Amino acid sequence: MASLFWANRARRVLFHCVLLTILSSSCGLAAQTKAHSNNETAAAAYQRGLTSAQNGDLPAARSALEQAVKLNPKNPDYQNALAEVMLQQGEVDGAVSHLRVVTSLAPDAALPHAELGNALAAKGALDEAAAELTEAVKLAPQQPEVYRQLAHVLSLQGKTDAAIEEVTRALAMAPDRPELPDDLGVLLAQKSQFAAAEEQFRSALASDPHYQQALFHLGVTLLRSGDIDGAIPLLTQATQANSKDGLAYYYLGTAFEEKHDTAGALQAYQQAAQIIPDMVPLQTRLGLLLQRTGDPEDAATAFRKVVTLTPNDPEAYNNLGLALMQHGEGAAAVDAFRHALRLRPNDADFMGNLAVTLLQQSDFEAAAEQLQAALKIAPASASLHYNLALALKLKDNLPGAIAEFQQAIRLDPTLVDAYYSLGVTLWQKGDFPAAAEQLRRAVQIKPDYAEAYYTLGTVLKQMDQLPEAAQALREAVRLQPSFMGAHTTLAAVLRQMGDTAGAESEARVGEQLSKQKTSLQAATFATNSGNRLLNAGDVDGAISQFRNAIKQAPDYAPAHRQLAVALSRKGETDAATQEFKKAAELDPRLIPSK
Repeated sequence: MASLFWANRARRVLFHCVLLTILSSSCGLAAQTKAHSNNETAAAAYQRGLTSAQNGDLPAARSALEQAVKLNPKNPDYQNALAEVMLQQGEVDGAVSHLRVVTSLAPDAALPHAELGNALAAKGALDEAAAELTEAVKLAPQQPEVYRQLAHVLSLQGKTDAAIEEVTRALAMAPDRPELPDDLGVLLAQKSQFAAAEEQFRSALASDPHYQQALFHLGVTLLRSGDIDGAIPLLTQATQANSKDGLAYYYLGTAFEEKHDTAGALQAYQQAAQIIPDMVPLQTRLGLLLQRTGDPEDAATAFRKVVTLTPNDPEAYNNLGLALMQHGEGAAAVDAFRHALRLRPNDADFMGNLAVTLLQQSDFEAAAEQLQAALKIAPASASLHYNLALALKLKDNLPGAIAEFQQAIRLDPTLVDAYYSLGVTLWQKGDFPAAAEQLRRAVQIKPDYAEAYYTLGTVLKQMDQLPEAAQALREAVRLQPSFMGAHTTLAAVLRQMGDTAGAESEARVGEQLSKQKTSLQAATFATNSGNRLLNAGDVDGAISQFRNAIKQAPDYAPAHRQLAVALSRKGETDAATQEFKKAAELDPRLIPSK
């Protein structure tokens, strides 16, 4: 973090050429080089130019000053004024030409050398800039501003120790100027002397408690040292003192994120993005945070900005692909992952992400190919073996799927979904005792795994182990009270056990759940549960959950889309088409899959 901050901050201190009025009395520019023309027309043009510049009319000022220079090119005041206007218009090269004329006309005046040095620094000619500012220091050794400007150029050259020496000299001349200890603090931070830097920033604030740069720098220094509580108020004050300081908002967002204040972090990052939209680390952090908070659409917008700014960064395309996958834009996600792989062909993680998206697109063959290729690169990856097992299962290759699930478990004994999916596969294969064993391991690892308890109860019911089945189903209901399938299955088990009252009670709950329209949050929960079942290969269970979500919130587009995906995997093409169409009607962004 610190290196990013100091590097960006260094760019911000490139000098805009400003008239050093504090040097004017020592320069005596007009006195050192007396104008050789009494051309009244040139003098009048010069005055018109100054007046227009003061009024903010730079085109008029430039036109008048160009006339004055043409009539009297050896007048340094005319040349200098024209250079100032050109700098304000962003024409650094032209300004440098005129400032060179000024230094030739008044070689012993400090001001022209200083201004020329600043202009050269602005165009990146740092060696020449340092030479001109060194000359200015020799001609005006009592002016702290010249030392400060020389220090900035030396810093840009990477000569931090020399820059520190120059700022220290300036600070000795003007100890009450807050910008000088602040500059010294920045230079010390560049050398990773953060304690000394903090001392200088506090010294700047002692001189001016409202000095924005010192508030900002001290806030970042405290953030780097882990003092988040100390950093946040300083960075907040920095944004209040300068609402256009995008970096201050960025680091404020970073501090809030460290405090797990998601709302505060998002607000700060979004404010920063309005001011400095082309800052890649900012857009990346914003995208990741939006993704974690369940806003993949806006996350994808941020990542699209990143890939535009860094088109050769494979990680940027991978992040974009993940956001698009989360948002249900499967085809676009596939394109993003393939682009990432073109930039970094042998990245097993990218291959795995592409494979998961292909699974969601029901392209099981292509998914399996990607996963097999990834495993040649990373054979010890449990997640890759797990996903390959899913692909093989969806291709109806149950023996191959079982072998891959078992390998995933050997590599990562805590991979709970592997136990669950293996249990589902063994159940579908007809090996009920082995299925129950794997499902029990799943709930041992993840005691709040409602879907695993539900499936375990269903398997035990088929094994005619009714008390155990009822116990598992009751746990599923306790963990997820709106789990309609668990209620209805429990009702059937209790009925078989002769508990008519209990069965009727559970049946009523199941019926109520099937009829009532609950909140969007409940529909989202059911859809997420269905997604887990679908990813584990339990298509029928997933369909039940998606239909449950639709019953709770009939206009919830993601549930319709995911139901369409599940129906498609089951081969019910017509029903899937209707659900894709319904999802697109409810949310045009959910384009039907091809």
